[in-house]
Amino acid sequence: MSVDAFLVRAREATDRALERALDEVLPAVPAALAEPVRYAVLGSGKRFRPALVLAAYEAAGGRSAAIADLAAAVEIVHAYSLVHDDLPCMDNDDLRRGRPTLHRAFDVRRATEAGFAMVPVAAAALARGARLMNLASGAQREVELLLFRAAGAGGMIGGQVLDLVAPGCEPSRQAMTDIDERKTGALIAASVEIGAVAAGAPAATRAAYRAYGEEVGLAFQIADDVLDVTATSEQLGKTPGKDAKLGKPTFPMLLGVEGAEREANSLAERAVAHLEAARVSSPLLAALARFVVARRS
Repeated sequence: MSVDAFLVRAREATDRALERALDEVLPAVPAALAEPVRYAVLGSGKRFRPALVLAAYEAAGGRSAAIADLAAAVEIVHAYSLVHDDLPCMDNDDLRRGRPTLHRAFDVRRATEAGFAMVPVAAAALARGARLMNLASGAQREVELLLFRAAGAGGMIGGQVLDLVAPGCEPSRQAMTDIDERKTGALIAASVEIGAVAAGAPAATRAAYRAYGEEVGLAFQIADDVLDVTATSEQLGKTPGKDAKLGKPTFPMLLGVEGAEREANSLAERAVAHLEAARVSSPLLAALARFVVARRS
């Protein structure tokens, strides 16, 4: 299966799982909160993180279609991060996934509340997926720890804090790597490892999946930073050029566009090498790593 065909399949399966998860949780939520949550979660998107969950799960021998319900939890956490990332106190963006950001479609208060509310919605989706897959309690706990540690102060939230204080600072390779590995890479690495854990991968190969995900996560963010410089809003579905406008240090700023592209390609190849060293054969995961740096949106 080609990468494009797999991403379509993964997106469709994830979207169905997201609908199921929201239909289970949102009837008990006030409409004023449920409406923006649904808007944020069901907006169009690549669903790349859920696709990594599915690809790693299948590469590790998993066969349950209910993995999409587990992957939906990852997507809800990612969607929550985008809602808060776009707020006026953060990046103050107007466009996300080709339509108005949540605080523009509703208002800042409701967007802020919806973002917070999406965290327990993700937890409920994770529990639903684990139940449908009949995951052992130990495996479910591992998945929970992977997801919410990646989203917390040591991962996504911590990276956002570093990102907020970065403008005006002297850019360095280590500082940018630290931001990108936390803000973007942590959830991507967790997505891959969640798929491996759900499939019951042994510890040795699980470490290879994790290392693959870490390299892909950093490559993904560097490629995003390149696109912020080179792509249009129609291609991206969001406002380009905002890193420069906000004075944020990025790899293209430090290495130039071509240098940043070379760095991203090197990371993608290192990701594949981790799997090969552990004798994990997955042409799909290899193709996804290379897709990350070749994409144009």
